[in-house]
Amino acid sequence: MNPIVTAVISVLVFGLLIFIHEFGHFICARIFHVTVKEFALGMGPKLVWYDSKKTGTRYCLCLLPFGGYVAMAGENDGTENEEQKEKAASDPNAFNKKPAWQRLIITGAGAFVNILAGFLAVLILCLNLNLGSTTVYSHFTEEELGVAPTSFAILDNDEILKIGNRRVRTMEAVSYEIMRNGVEPVDVTVRRNGEVIVLEDVVFPSGADSGIDYGVMDFCVYALPKTVDGVITYSTGKSCLIVRMCWESLYDLIRGRYSVQAVSGPVGISSAIGEAASYGFMSLLSLVAIISINLGVMNLLPLPALDGGRFLTTLVEMITKKRMPEKVESIINGVGLILLVGLSVVIMIKDIIGLIG
Repeated sequence: MNPIVTAVISVLVFGLLIFIHEFGHFICARIFHVTVKEFALGMGPKLVWYDSKKTGTRYCLCLLPFGGYVAMAGENDGTENEEQKEKAASDPNAFNKKPAWQRLIITGAGAFVNILAGFLAVLILCLNLNLGSTTVYSHFTEEELGVAPTSFAILDNDEILKIGNRRVRTMEAVSYEIMRNGVEPVDVTVRRNGEVIVLEDVVFPSGADSGIDYGVMDFCVYALPKTVDGVITYSTGKSCLIVRMCWESLYDLIRGRYSVQAVSGPVGISSAIGEAASYGFMSLLSLVAIISINLGVMNLLPLPALDGGRFLTTLVEMITKKRMPEKVESIINGVGLILLVGLSVVIMIKDIIGLIG
């Protein structure tokens, strides 16, 4: 796809997902009457802005089309100067003056609406595409698959119940479990002619990409009939699978199965968005759903400067009835923000080098 078109589509996608995330924080802040100083899309110098006379909130569009923020009085995020801190100290509607349960909701709202938006995108996909069952229709040929099929212990019309110890209920779940665990022989539980059978050490084809080994699903499955409750159930299961994929990918990265080379930032994701868009709207929507859910899940990680870090400290405060000193909280969030920006820059440089190479 044309690089300019890719850039435009990527900016629109990132802008939409960031807007959804920040709007979650913003709307909950407004519900609880928190003073919102700025609502910005993008980062860096402000290109255009509008100051609301009614609320005093400044709405901004910034130069860099990645990121965004909702700046609330009294956040203690390490970005307020002394004058702003003094002003927030006398503001009864400052964020830090609100009850812990309200701060908890505001903090988690951004991630929640991203996950919800991802679910709605998955629901649209399931309404328009075939739903895959776990019952085998036939094995692919080597010409169709690109590699020789090997899992012939699994027969046509077998209903796959488990891959390893993991229960599977959709085609996507089967494909994911094979991809993650099928690099080595794995037990597969099937229902064959009404009898549950465990097929031991089933061998699947394997491939590699960016130094990552993965198993290949070498058969196709029957489609499921579409019903209202069936589509909703399928969409929920698929969305939950994306959430699990996100957590397990992070776990695999920490334990060394994936290298840092497998991690992408906005530049690498933009390239993937352009490729997905070249295959059509449904392909792009599928990727957007994955990005949106991942954005929500990753923001809930209990790390400073992420929503999850503040969510955790607020949750601890609710349990222990003791609040972290505001100065300590401000320092932790400020340092976390610097580290997060630094990591983002490193990943961006890596992505750019990868594209040039």
